[in-house]
Amino acid sequence: MNLLTETMDFLEQCNKNPSDVRWIGSTSYGYFDWEYFSKIANIDYDNGFGGQEVASDLKIVGDNWWLERHEYDGSEWWEYKSLPNKPDQRKYPKTLVGNSWSSLTEMNDEQP
Repeated sequence: MNLLTETMDFLEQCNKNPSDVRWIGSTSYGYFDWEYFSKIANIDYDNGFGGQEVASDLKIVGDNWWLERHEYDGSEWWEYKSLPNKPDQRKYPKTLVGNSWSSLTEMNDEQP
């Protein structure tokens, strides 16, 4: 898989393009721009199962959205993230911790 091609294709799927990108990098490393990214990302890597090759903390950030790397057993891909909408109802949960894989609704005995 070519990282630049994968990224361009994924941006297009998300209705974004390079001009929508504000910065690329990670909070712990620093940032760079799309022009620099496009030069160093034009490289092939193995996105199949095995070991993760692309930096795990790499993010591509725009206004109120970002792409972040995800992997499962070494298989890698981009995921699109955006700021969630604020719910209409204000709540006061009894707990934030409960059974495995439980939602706030389930932990606080409410109907979905």
